[in-house]
Amino acid sequence: MTVAIVAPEAAEPDDTRAADPAAMPEADPAATRELLERDAREFGAYARTGAWTFGLKVARSVRPGGQAAGESPKLSAKEFAELAGCSAERVMRYYKAWDKAADDGLVPHFEALAPGQDVELPDADVWLTYYVPRSSATSARGTAITAAAEAEGIRPTKALEVAENPTALRAAILADPSTAQAARHALLDRLKEDPALQTELARDIARTDDLKKAVAGEARNADRIEYVRKVAEEGQIRTPAGQKLDAPAELRAEAERHLSLLDELDDSEEAGEWAAEAYDTVKTLVVETVEANPELRVQERRTKFYSSLQKATKVFEELTLDDAVDFDDIYEDDMVQRLEELQQAINTCITALRKASETR
Repeated sequence: MTVAIVAPEAAEPDDTRAADPAAMPEADPAATRELLERDAREFGAYARTGAWTFGLKVARSVRPGGQAAGESPKLSAKEFAELAGCSAERVMRYYKAWDKAADDGLVPHFEALAPGQDVELPDADVWLTYYVPRSSATSARGTAITAAAEAEGIRPTKALEVAENPTALRAAILADPSTAQAARHALLDRLKEDPALQTELARDIARTDDLKKAVAGEARNADRIEYVRKVAEEGQIRTPAGQKLDAPAELRAEAERHLSLLDELDDSEEAGEWAAEAYDTVKTLVVETVEANPELRVQERRTKFYSSLQKATKVFEELTLDDAVDFDDIYEDDMVQRLEELQQAINTCITALRKASETR
């Protein structure tokens, strides 16, 4: 049998009836009202129950694990996913969420549900207690991220999403100062318990000249602040020669004043100039304290002399013990001259000390 295909009659150039909404037949007002009310009811149901609505569709349509195809009219998760146009893994996440909720008595078990059956559903907010949105959440890494998110009082889904997209995290850090600050604080907290990360970060800093200089500057500022803090809080000073002494009341009060100014600085404020001013002020007062006390001034000179003598002795002992084995290999013309000059300086120092002892 031959089927004749008849071409539709060509429309006139000025025939615009199909494109003109005003020319279209008017819809039945009652039917339109019914469609609008149905959308409103479905919207309200979803607003109240959220993803439980989709969980129910899976629970009443996917057969429980262990059941063969002939034992139930329901579909396998794979078949359901193919009809839904999504992955079986996604279907199983809804399945497992419903299973957990059923064990807690919030919803009926799969076996009690028939295809198309409606039941009362829990509130939407409860869904996130049972639903794991990503398979990564069940891994050791995902479990740790979930626990950390809960400890911070945020939804694990947010943290897992960020963890699965480090490129997006990098973009946010580069573009947004507040995100960079949050990342910095988190990284510092992580460093306390991660020696490997400490080593890697230290290596990165050492290889970056700008960071290396910045770290050196901050370390210097920290040392200066700590010096002022010890004077203010412990009431002790260390003289240029290394003596430890009780700080005079005036000096300690000045250290406390500078320390209070330093403690009031915000994290965003540069502490370098304040630290340098506090350190220089306290160091100057220490020197003035030493110079104002004749006995202390003498003791300072004695301590400094002993310190220099001990250093020189140690250096010369290392020089002679390590290098005097075979002078033939290392000899230079000016070595003897330098040692003779050193010997003369030592003899002069010994003579002065003996003369001083005779006058005591």
